[in-house]
Amino acid sequence: MEIVIEKKNISPEDMENIMPILPLKNLLFFPGVPTPVNIGRSKSMKLIQDIQKKEGIVGVFCQKDATEDNPGYNDLYPIGLVAQIINVVKEDNDNTTILLMGERRVHLDAITEQEPYLKGKFSLCEDIFPAKSDKEFKEQLKAIRDKTLHILTFKIGLPEFVLESLRKSNDYNYLANLAFTTAESPIEQRQEIMACDDVKERYNKLLSLLDHELQLLEIKESIHRKTKVDIDKQQREYFLQQEMKNIQEALGGNTEDVELKEIKEKAEKINFTPEQRTIFDKEVKKLERMHPHSPDHSTQLSYIHSILSLPWNVYTPDNFNLIRAKKVLNKDHFGLDKVKERILEHLAVLKLKGDMKSPIICLFGPPGVGKTSLGKSIAEALGRKYIRMSLGGLHDEAEIRGHRRTYIGAMPGRIIQGIQKAASSNPVIILDEIDKVGQDYKGDPSSALLEVLDPEQNFAFHDNYLDMDFDLSKALFIATANSLSSVSQPLLDRMELINVSGYILEEKIEIARKHLIPMQLENHGVAKTQFEIPKKTLEVIIESYTRESGVRELNKKIAKILRKTARLIAEEAEYPKKLEVEHLYDYLGAIEYSKDKYQGNDYAGVVTGLAWTAVGGEILFIEASLSKGKGAKLTLTGNLGDVMKESAILALEYIKAHASRLNISDEIFEKWNVHIHVPEGAIPKDGPSAGITMTTALVSAFTQRKVKPNLAMTGEMTLRGKVLPVGGIKEKILAAKRAGIKEIILSRENKKHVDEINALYLKGLDFHYVDDIYEVLEFALLKEKVQNPLEIN
Repeated sequence: MEIVIEKKNISPEDMENIMPILPLKNLLFFPGVPTPVNIGRSKSMKLIQDIQKKEGIVGVFCQKDATEDNPGYNDLYPIGLVAQIINVVKEDNDNTTILLMGERRVHLDAITEQEPYLKGKFSLCEDIFPAKSDKEFKEQLKAIRDKTLHILTFKIGLPEFVLESLRKSNDYNYLANLAFTTAESPIEQRQEIMACDDVKERYNKLLSLLDHELQLLEIKESIHRKTKVDIDKQQREYFLQQEMKNIQEALGGNTEDVELKEIKEKAEKINFTPEQRTIFDKEVKKLERMHPHSPDHSTQLSYIHSILSLPWNVYTPDNFNLIRAKKVLNKDHFGLDKVKERILEHLAVLKLKGDMKSPIICLFGPPGVGKTSLGKSIAEALGRKYIRMSLGGLHDEAEIRGHRRTYIGAMPGRIIQGIQKAASSNPVIILDEIDKVGQDYKGDPSSALLEVLDPEQNFAFHDNYLDMDFDLSKALFIATANSLSSVSQPLLDRMELINVSGYILEEKIEIARKHLIPMQLENHGVAKTQFEIPKKTLEVIIESYTRESGVRELNKKIAKILRKTARLIAEEAEYPKKLEVEHLYDYLGAIEYSKDKYQGNDYAGVVTGLAWTAVGGEILFIEASLSKGKGAKLTLTGNLGDVMKESAILALEYIKAHASRLNISDEIFEKWNVHIHVPEGAIPKDGPSAGITMTTALVSAFTQRKVKPNLAMTGEMTLRGKVLPVGGIKEKILAAKRAGIKEIILSRENKKHVDEINALYLKGLDFHYVDDIYEVLEFALLKEKVQNPLEIN
């Protein structure tokens, strides 16, 4: 909406009245030049509303400080204009623009009112003109006109007919005022010009100001012309760099020299070895010889900055307080005694010797047992920086060693990038999921890791991008893996393997009480006094709603319970402050897992084995049955792998070869087919550890002798009947305890593994160590036969 206000001639009598004052920020204009002004302040808006109802006359003065929102007398320049508002435009977005026409220069004598807007008294400033015969003044006016037209052409590119009209104009005073209003000089300079009563002196200062502005505009135009000559279609992306160069040349400076100086100053502060210093100086000289706009220049500059950003021989001091370190490790993790002991040993050696090559530790075990989070605790205990590198799915060797600088987009490897981020040469570096490193046509990253993880080599680790040796021997590398089967043997040789096995029920309860529940209470905004999960309920959650060796799934279940609790608290609804077992259905739903239980020995041919899985140990039932038929056919079912199938074939062949010793008739093999099945057929199973279990099941089926109750076994068998040791003993023992097994048969060579296990895990179990399959059969099979034995003879 546009409002036009009727113009009124301002007389000297008007000056005797108190007039409203409109303070302006960074804006000055002379009489006779219409000037638009944006109104934003509430006081100014009120002033405009009142002015529209009256004459539209206002005093206009510029602020000394543009940031002041409520200026007073001392905040305004004393010389301003009395002006008339000739137009008011209100836009749709509530912005208001007014058009002011300056009438006369005035002096601000006093401010009489502050609210609702400024009001004050003014006095007219008289202009002192030279004599009409003053030829110098006339030439001065012509010069102002010519320079004003020149400047306006540079700024806004006026059409030729407008320029011609202004050239022919004899209103020199208007042209001078126009030049003053459009000038871009500082407010202080223009205010000084406005304060001049002597017109000739005022125009002299204005002419000086216009000369300065015109020179700047000509320099800018010259820079643009020079830049434009150097640009073609292939060089368009260098436009800004070229323009900056020309600006620097015009100002007498050179950015390249400044940058090189900064690089050299930074390099002086870095503790390079003599060899590293020589290489770095050579690379800086190469940069100096390059043209700044060469494509290789930016590549070389990035390379030098990468070198400067590395912590060359910069180390964080280790905290050798072993008591504090032990407290930190125990606070963050429950159990894991072997790992904690190893870290404390490392600290002790560092404290006594002062220096040693850091070991490469590999923590392997099922998911969720705290392998990765242990790295943070170790870093905190040592007082070192912490870096985590996820190697899962990594298949490009350059990710470890870096790319050569000849490639576009080359960068250092992730090891060097981590060192840059840590700003320390001795951080704790977690190589997470080292068993999931891939391999393809781009190389084998696990082979690249050999140099990183070899204490005899990593003091001079060579990154392809850096092309300089970097010392990694002070860094503490901790690798994590779920299984060692997919890790290459040379890599395993370079690491100290520590098995982080699963937790027993009692340990999980303590972890939940000390770590998981407090953490989830805090995460969900629930106070400790508002909610409690007792031990008995935790035990049911662990056994019936999770099946894992670690506590990751348990943590999710606790979070699920607390989410529901938080909602009930927020809704101010009733909820159990102490979660009992009977409440679990409402919070977690139906029971997800039934506990593996021993199924008795009522049937011949069914033997309980022990198996290791990625989520811990489990009991496994091997079922063998016979059916009449010719040809002695062997059928294997249950999604068995090749090794397990071979174990079944080996067991049957061994029984055939020693049938007489086992009191089995040779005719049985010709008249009866054999079927071996391992339940839960959808789950893949493999490995040699079910060898003695299959043999026992087959002998039980052939002889119809019962298997000793509450017995489980695990072990590999050779064709000679020897029982060999197997792995995963701790996990298998935990599975046996959960299932209610009382006795376990193992290879005698597995006794050393059992001796390493905490006595708490072994409570209630009897172990029988064997060397030969006959010892297994003698102990496992009873003389008693099933009630209705098959007529198999």
